Amino acid sequence: MRGSILAAACIAAVAFGGGASAAPSAAKLKAEAAAKVESQAKLGQVIVDTVFSFGELGYQEVETSRYLTDLLEKNGFTVTRGVSGMPTAWTATWTQGSGGPVIAFGSDIDGIPKASQTPGVAYRKPMVEGAPGHGEGHNSGQAVNILAALALKDIMAREKIPGTLMLWPGVAEELVGAKAWFVRDGMFKDVDAAIFTHVSDNLQTSWGRPLGTGLVSVEYTFSGESAHSAMAPWRGKSALDAVELMNLGWNMRREHLRPLQRSHYVISDGGDQPNVVPSKASVWYFFREIDFENISRNFALGNRIADAAAQMTDTTVTRRIVGTAAPRHFNKPIALAMKANIDKVGLPTWTPDEQTFARAVQKLVGGEEKGLATRLEPLSAPADPPVSGGSDDIGDISWTVPTVVLLYPSNIPSLPGHNWANAISMATPIAHKGVVAGGKVAAMTALDLLLDPKLIPAAKAYFETEQPKEGKYVPVIGPGDKPMIERNADIMAQFRDRMRPLYYDASKHPTYLDQLGIRFPELTPPKP
Repeated sequence: MRGSILAAACIAAVAFGGGASAAPSAAKLKAEAAAKVESQAKLGQVIVDTVFSFGELGYQEVETSRYLTDLLEKNGFTVTRGVSGMPTAWTATWTQGSGGPVIAFGSDIDGIPKASQTPGVAYRKPMVEGAPGHGEGHNSGQAVNILAALALKDIMAREKIPGTLMLWPGVAEELVGAKAWFVRDGMFKDVDAAIFTHVSDNLQTSWGRPLGTGLVSVEYTFSGESAHSAMAPWRGKSALDAVELMNLGWNMRREHLRPLQRSHYVISDGGDQPNVVPSKASVWYFFREIDFENISRNFALGNRIADAAAQMTDTTVTRRIVGTAAPRHFNKPIALAMKANIDKVGLPTWTPDEQTFARAVQKLVGGEEKGLATRLEPLSAPADPPVSGGSDDIGDISWTVPTVVLLYPSNIPSLPGHNWANAISMATPIAHKGVVAGGKVAAMTALDLLLDPKLIPAAKAYFETEQPKEGKYVPVIGPGDKPMIERNADIMAQFRDRMRPLYYDASKHPTYLDQLGIRFPELTPPKP
């Protein structure tokens, strides 16, 4: 399929380049866009490998954001930094003609803790022991968007196609800590359609409500009185006791919650040392549910249990919203157009080495040893009945502007997710090929939005008439809620100096694997 697209693109370039009198058809422009993305595969590889090497956690994506915004500015985009009070948040825009329609391309950029892993080896090998890394694949999505945007920019300028391309990052997605603030602060008020890209192990999209949940992420901090734990414990008011009582209360209540809910917590501050009654302690909760009503209900229940725990221990409690994610709902007309482009692009052609490597990684983690995907998945319709699962704060944007998510095949099937093993492929030819496939689909779908006069009106009609049948957007954060931009600063301060020597230097090495001395695929550890 890729060959037919490239052949058509070559015909289009000959027939319509230079001073051609007739405007090329949408089909020929889409073929040309796919060819332009293919021609920028090297840039895609460099972006993927560079961001992988930074391995930064949410709100601390300093090197990542600097690199991406500098690259976009060099390519003619106007960058606004520090969006919504987040130092690593930004928008990058480029406009042709009247400026409309506005198409926004987003993708996440943060890593996860303790996921440092050497890419291209089918065994556990941290690059820096205990350090964060891209065990969720967020190093790759901005490459998809940038390749698509550069191809679109060339075509739009030459053909004088009016419109605005806007790129933006999903900051601190693993904390669901940014997109609701972007919505609150009006980032998408002039946007006509949003294309969001996310790493996966296939090339696909969906419409309506996908598998998964929305959530509220909240940290409860209890305050009491310290005392000597042995000499005068009766004079203390233990904030840690309050945390433990809250957790006990919530765990007792789980049996009586809807089966669709998911909730989890970590004790983020358990006190200082055992011989001091803890005067401060904190617990961080995710309350997940399928719809706005039940998310709000479980959040209110968590608040009541926290208040009760404070009363039982003579402590006080405060809470702070860390993040929030609305239940997602994706636009049907845009998803149908995207699926047609997915079918034209098709999956990458995987080499025997890449398939062998994928099966070795699957065996390593106890997954099904089926290799990389070789068949496209069908268009995903809404889950009926709803199915519980993960969350993404793209949900807030999906209730603000017609939105679709493009999943692209840069990872290996049957892995655990949010795990060091999911980092193994993310700076290898597997990731690089998946990004190119995704970039083609994103560019072609954007051209549909720019050139088909019926698509954006149809998308808006679905957004305004069909989507509201599932509910109404309920924002959780208010005007006074601030993003927790200090989160993860201590972890990055601990590891950044050890990670910095491993940053990818594309001026010296063709790929990051070359820089690391990896002969892909490495299936077994070298003998000592």
